[in-house]
Amino acid sequence: MIRRLADAVSGAGLVLGALFMAASLTPSLIPRGEGVQGALAGVCFAAGYRVAVLLRWIWVTLDLPLIRGRLRRRLLLVSAAVAALIVASFLWRATDWQNSIRTVMGMEPAPAELPLMIGTIALAVATVLLTLSKLIALFLRRLIGRIERVVPRRAAHLLGLIIGGVLLWSLANGVLFSGFIRTADTSARALDAVVPPDIRPPADPLRTGSPASLVAWEDLGREGRNYIATTPTPQAIAAVAGGPALQPLRAYVGLNAADTAEDRAALAVAELDRIGGFDRSILVVAMPTGTGWLDPAAMETLEYLHRGDVATVALQYSYLPSWISLLVEPEYSAEAGRALFSAVRRHWLTLPPAARPKLYLYGLSLGAYSSQQSLRLSEMIDQPFAGALWVGPPFVSPLWQTVTRERDPASPEWLPRMERAQAVRFTNGQQGLSAQDAWGGIRIVYLQYASDPVVFFSPGSLLHPPGWMNAPRGPDVSPELRWYPIVSFLQLAFDMAVSLNVPMGHGHLYAYGDHIAPWIAVTQPEGWDRQGLDRLRAHFAALQAQATGG
Repeated sequence: MIRRLADAVSGAGLVLGALFMAASLTPSLIPRGEGVQGALAGVCFAAGYRVAVLLRWIWVTLDLPLIRGRLRRRLLLVSAAVAALIVASFLWRATDWQNSIRTVMGMEPAPAELPLMIGTIALAVATVLLTLSKLIALFLRRLIGRIERVVPRRAAHLLGLIIGGVLLWSLANGVLFSGFIRTADTSARALDAVVPPDIRPPADPLRTGSPASLVAWEDLGREGRNYIATTPTPQAIAAVAGGPALQPLRAYVGLNAADTAEDRAALAVAELDRIGGFDRSILVVAMPTGTGWLDPAAMETLEYLHRGDVATVALQYSYLPSWISLLVEPEYSAEAGRALFSAVRRHWLTLPPAARPKLYLYGLSLGAYSSQQSLRLSEMIDQPFAGALWVGPPFVSPLWQTVTRERDPASPEWLPRMERAQAVRFTNGQQGLSAQDAWGGIRIVYLQYASDPVVFFSPGSLLHPPGWMNAPRGPDVSPELRWYPIVSFLQLAFDMAVSLNVPMGHGHLYAYGDHIAPWIAVTQPEGWDRQGLDRLRAHFAALQAQATGG
């Protein structure tokens, strides 16, 4: 029994799995608690183990010699001891590595018992994954055995691997993944429809969802109702900005309000026109995140800066969180962004040039992706919009990728500086918006944190280090961060899933105060001196502390 068990275990797999697990304990962009880090460590151990098994399978397929018998069992014992030593030594340092990220983000230190909790969870996760992979390997062996009856052995191995891979992928993608998406969509749809009794339809006819509105309160969706209900009052804005203020206008259309993106966009424009949005000085076409959420840190700072003389129009395109929407339906967000911007711009062009509001675009996360995708070159040349603020743009954003590649090579990838362009700037809220820089007719600003994995995840990190790891590092990136093949890819993938589990001002959680300088650069509000801006920053710092319990 013991011999049979020993023969089933790969010594090289144990060592390589331990090395993968050890590398996963080192810091990446986001601090990880024991649950996430334990799951990541277990996944990495299983991945390393299976890579070693795959290499052995290739070795066997090529008819190369293997070590067998007593020598193999002795080497297995040595390998197990080495693997245990590697895991123990790296677990011992895990707390310090996590604290190296927590320190730069101003977080509490990790608990002293972190290594024990990580090791326990990692063991459970690795056991489940290796058992599952063992069952898959058994299926592939039997499939190859059947194919060997009719074709030569090597060809059978290759053919069996291809056929088995296709069957397993079809099962995972067509059944398991589709089932997960259906369940997530059903749950999100039900949550979106819930109308809390403490959030009532507004009576003000200038608010979407009121009795005078073209959009029913129930058709705004959960995030749309929250967005309309939290519109700041003129009195609140005037108390901070000084002087008279207007009521900001917010038009919003939920996913249930019409059947197609074009119909929802047309309804949004009609609602915007009804409330007088085209009569304001500033008009923003805003694309929300996947669930329909619009960040108050962005919307309210803009409305305060312009003393309420702002109209915003937005529409919902999904019930799902952005990371799921990005995986399964990115075309929906792009379609919605294009439909809304086109509809707004068509109406905007019918207005006399002197009477038009300045037209801007805004998006956060998947909303930034869809907002960028909504543009066409002709609209940048013929009567262009005034500018855009795109926050936390996902790594798949084509326009963001292009301008990042075209940066001054002397500037870091996490904070590009454009060599000759006059239209685009990058900032982390504190750096990158020099007052001496010349601007063109269009002003576009990307707000991104160096620690945001939604921005800086890279499929290429599987095999080579991404450029943002080069010196100088971002201010909230651990100096202990290193690149490891395969493992860094998995670390960043896990980081995306927990990118909001950080203090505001890091990761994918953008702070109120960090929107002020970008909005000033893009929209050029008037009437603000240093004292007024200090008062504004203090107001939003207090609001942020209240929102985060700080």
